[in-house]
Amino acid sequence: MTKVLIIGGGFAGCIAAQMLVKKGYTDVTMIERAAVLGGSCRTEWYGGHPYTLGPRHFLTRSEEVWNFLNDSCPMHRYNDGHEFLTYVERDNAFYHFPIHADEVAEMPDAAEIKAEIANAKGPEGAANLEEFWQFSVGQTLYEKFVESYSKKMWNIDSNTELTDFGFTTKGVALKTGPSRAAWSEAISGFPLAPNGYDDYFPLAVKDIKVHLKTNIDDFDMPNYKVKVNGEWHQYDLIINTVSPEILLKNCFGPLRWMGRDFLKLILPVETAFPKDVYFLYYANTEPFTRIVEYKKFYRYQSPQTLLGIEIPSTKNKLYPYPTKKDQALHKQYIDLLPSNIHSIGRNGTYRYLDVGNIIEQCLNLFRDV
Repeated sequence: MTKVLIIGGGFAGCIAAQMLVKKGYTDVTMIERAAVLGGSCRTEWYGGHPYTLGPRHFLTRSEEVWNFLNDSCPMHRYNDGHEFLTYVERDNAFYHFPIHADEVAEMPDAAEIKAEIANAKGPEGAANLEEFWQFSVGQTLYEKFVESYSKKMWNIDSNTELTDFGFTTKGVALKTGPSRAAWSEAISGFPLAPNGYDDYFPLAVKDIKVHLKTNIDDFDMPNYKVKVNGEWHQYDLIINTVSPEILLKNCFGPLRWMGRDFLKLILPVETAFPKDVYFLYYANTEPFTRIVEYKKFYRYQSPQTLLGIEIPSTKNKLYPYPTKKDQALHKQYIDLLPSNIHSIGRNGTYRYLDVGNIIEQCLNLFRDV
């Protein structure tokens, strides 16, 4: 019988547990240091308002991925727009993001921008985030929407430091057509339950052994062993969802992460954002990057509404740095792990993955494991 260990009980660990059981594994153990499952995807409450630490909307391009979660965690699809707005202080205006071609005409420097777009050579060959946007839409739109935002997002002096930037465009650099939805090419949604994803986590792990409030004191990955409460335990297969330098005791040095300080603000109005708008981005010198209205996701009834204000921070690990240098360091750690240790999820793979990406990753992994 194959003994399996899952390190971490966040969304990735819970998805892995459910898929392993479906594959026929019967001796599966999960170790989670927190008192509850789900990590930052768990629903919290403030003044009777539900929220998560950052928006945890569900995105995928795959019906198989959608159906996997929807079968265990009933979802609603966003068929009403799901739009994002960016505040550009120099224009004193909100514009849609992704940048929409039709809104360029509304900008005070429209003629200059249109000339830059016409002369843009295209993103092919761009070596960094700055070049990607300059080559795609020109200097003016880059300055308005991206330059200051990305610098404060990553606490960097220049966007030329960011060399992996595919996730930044929400599908396209310059959107056209009638839709203003941020993800018009994707399936997007959120759980129907008033507590979000929370009911899914115990369901996913119901057929495995779960140890909450448990720390792993030491790791011996070449021998598939972990030390817990002074005792070593050996496994045949390990599914890891934590940053891999933890498993290998920082032997190559720490990976860089950005996090968020999260401020909660309740307003005495039923809703604060326009009808189809879910996120507001701020691309200027203000310290925060994004404001989220959580009623848009949970769709609860209240005469008040809760806003979440996100400020870049180094106090937690939420966003892996999108640079080739940092990803090369992560690869050094992954290459050192034995073949039967698989790292998954945002922390394990050091990639900007959301729930849909993680389900797709696990579906591909467990077809062969």
